[in-house]
Amino acid sequence: MTQEYPNCRATGIGSTPHSDPATAVDFVLKIFPDIPYWPQLPRRTFRENMYVQYSEHLPGVLIDDAEERIRVDLGDDWLEKAEGFYAHFLEEDPAPFAPSPEYAAGLHEMLGRGALEDAWAVKGQVTGPISFGLQVTDTGLRPSLYDDMMRDAIVKNALRHAQWQEAQLKALHPHVLVFVDEPFLSMFGSAFAAISREDVVSALEEVFGELDCWTGTHCCANTDWSLLLATSVDIISFDAYGYADNLALYPNELRQFLDRGGMLAWGLIPNTGEEAETITLEKAREVLERALQLFERKGFDRQELLAKAFLTPACGTGTLTVPVAERVMRLTRQLSDAVREEYSLD
Repeated sequence: MTQEYPNCRATGIGSTPHSDPATAVDFVLKIFPDIPYWPQLPRRTFRENMYVQYSEHLPGVLIDDAEERIRVDLGDDWLEKAEGFYAHFLEEDPAPFAPSPEYAAGLHEMLGRGALEDAWAVKGQVTGPISFGLQVTDTGLRPSLYDDMMRDAIVKNALRHAQWQEAQLKALHPHVLVFVDEPFLSMFGSAFAAISREDVVSALEEVFGELDCWTGTHCCANTDWSLLLATSVDIISFDAYGYADNLALYPNELRQFLDRGGMLAWGLIPNTGEEAETITLEKAREVLERALQLFERKGFDRQELLAKAFLTPACGTGTLTVPVAERVMRLTRQLSDAVREEYSLD
């Protein structure tokens, strides 16, 4: 694990709209040479949807490719199906949980490229257990997270996937980031997510605590940031274009997070609507400047924030057209280059 800080190096969040894995990996390696990440390709097949992608080895999963629907059958035979899952888990070997190329073509393409000798680090990502369990329902349309046994399987599945990625990516580069993407933590505290703070933290810690690399978590909307800041995660990835002021509401928790070595991934290039098509480098720099001034008013040091910063798009680009997605990623890299030059960041 590197002890250096990222100094506003650029990387991506996960998905891209490309359908060909080689094309997607080529683009990622070109735009994000410092911290390449393997691209999720939901346009290639429904099996690469961020929830389906990590369901391959879970017991009771039902996938309807034609209708693009995923459910979990928690019927009487679920325990029988779960026996094999837990038998593999107890072996403490993540290999049986490896995603096949059908589910993660971009990952296998990236792994096949060999060592990334000129990179600073390499990034992987898994779908977090909270978001998976809230979005993937049982056959009665109840979130699978609410079933205690299924929730345990979902968490352990995320852990083994993350461990397998960590091991594979370390063959490409010694410095690895594994993000646990939790977009639906934005629902925490609402009537749509009946789960306690303790259960959320416990689930995430079961994953973070077993990894020997920099861990990250991504939430692309507003949430109770004190919850994530209280975990052992190393990197919090947030939509700084839309929600910097929300994160700034937690200065004490953020101070403790940074003091223990925590870092922020600033999502400064929007990935939705007209803004993704029209934002300029100058506008993005203005957004960052306003955010930095806001945090400075809260008592934070600009140089510390920049040293402990990654720059990213606000979220994945998989829902965009290829030209717009590539524009978003290019602007992210251009912003990184401009900021690193302005502040003489190595």
